[in-house]
Amino acid sequence: MNAGEAEPAARYERRGHIGVLTLNRPDAMNAVNAELSTAAGEALRRAGADDEVRAVVITGAGRAFCAGADLKELARGNRIDDRDHPEHGFAGIVRQWIDTPTIAAVNGYALGGGTEIVLACDIAVIDETASLGLPEVTRGLFAAAGGVIRLARQVPQKVALEAVLTGEPITAARAYELGLVNRVAPRGTAVDVALGIAGTVAANAPLSVQQSKRVVHRSRDAGSDWDDEAWQVSTDAGRVVFTSRDAREGPRAFAEKRAPQWEGR
Repeated sequence: MNAGEAEPAARYERRGHIGVLTLNRPDAMNAVNAELSTAAGEALRRAGADDEVRAVVITGAGRAFCAGADLKELARGNRIDDRDHPEHGFAGIVRQWIDTPTIAAVNGYALGGGTEIVLACDIAVIDETASLGLPEVTRGLFAAAGGVIRLARQVPQKVALEAVLTGEPITAARAYELGLVNRVAPRGTAVDVALGIAGTVAANAPLSVQQSKRVVHRSRDAGSDWDDEAWQVSTDAGRVVFTSRDAREGPRAFAEKRAPQWEGR
């Protein structure tokens, strides 16, 4: 980057088969404005379209993951979404589906919209010193970026109601206890732990991973697991996976006692 050139509001890099999206407004604790929504949304779209990217880690620069919406921008009457892609939702992330698994590396402060980003990710790692929470009701707002919807689907209803009605924070230990996060990382290591998980995911067959993610999400509200609707979602995914070249490569590599060479097709 040239001297005097402004840092992007979100950075993206590829590390082998892992994409790393970093929210990059550290002086504002990565609070979301229009620039961040645009940059992060484009980075996520780019990762999802890249066949070489098999997992995406989302984290924040500095001491925060994301402090939520930039309230100063809202107070000025400014939009904080991506004007060209409002359908992507808060931060360009919370309503943008990609088949590639997403892993939140909660490196620090993550209340409000920060928690909503975590809830939108498939897997989450949290620093032992960080916390989650939806304090919108304490500011005359409500968690409209998926927080109220997703929290109630990921924890028991009474737990969700306590969180959204009191606005009180949830510690890392409590978040793990509730199943809101997969791992609690020692101080300062959330990104490293998330990258480790991403590496494990990325080592697996891409189509198998993507279709497994799709079935988990799409079958959730398809009724009983004895009903045809849920099974149809699984059948459609199976058709993609079992007719792929990777489905032949996996058993062949096992029989030949070697590491599989995935093609993603």
